[in-house]
Amino acid sequence: MKIDSGLVAIADTRLTSGTEVTTARKLTVHQMQNHSLFIMTSGLRSVRDKAITYFKEALDEQDQQFDKLYKAVNALGQQIRRVVIEDKAALKEGGLDFNLYAIVGGQLEHDEEHKLYLLYPQGNWVEVGQGTPFFLIGNSGYGKPLLHRALHYNSSIHDALKIGYLSFDSTYVSANDVGYPLDVAIYQRDSFKIVEPRFQRDDLISTSKRWNELLQESMRKLPEEWMDTVLKKMPGASVS
Repeated sequence: MKIDSGLVAIADTRLTSGTEVTTARKLTVHQMQNHSLFIMTSGLRSVRDKAITYFKEALDEQDQQFDKLYKAVNALGQQIRRVVIEDKAALKEGGLDFNLYAIVGGQLEHDEEHKLYLLYPQGNWVEVGQGTPFFLIGNSGYGKPLLHRALHYNSSIHDALKIGYLSFDSTYVSANDVGYPLDVAIYQRDSFKIVEPRFQRDDLISTSKRWNELLQESMRKLPEEWMDTVLKKMPGASVS
């Protein structure tokens, strides 16, 4: 999520492969002086690990050339295309499609403000705009409606973190391929410092329960006049 005051990123840690479920970090943070960025990924784990390893080498060798975030994003795109060349054919033979999406956020020394990019498996990217100030990758269908309804560019970091968690919670209760712990990256504009808390399920279970209660209370309080015309026509309905 990109808001005027900064960036908030949330990633689960569950990996599923057939019947096997494991836990692994999907969020990587790189901080060097006035270079602060994070990378979040979804897709094949082996492809992700290889591309991130190559990108870390590029950062070590070319850090001073990356004075704006889009240049680092371009470098990551180059490494993804490198992995495509090396592994796509073998993956296809094994019945797997090359699949790697990445979200890259942060601020480098010559960026006028913090930035947020979505990187595709082909290595090309788009930048988030103020109208829809977020990107989702992975299992995104359940959590997206809340972000559309509640998140705005002028939302506070506090509210963005809350909305982001509730978006995850909507997915967590509806799908079995996401799970705790949650890794979070929080960046305050022009600070060049990313904070990286991790939350376990016990940290947030009371919030999840209260959110569920509030949803049910709100549902019961919604106006019902629009239903009367239909319900009065049902067999056995009383007419007042």
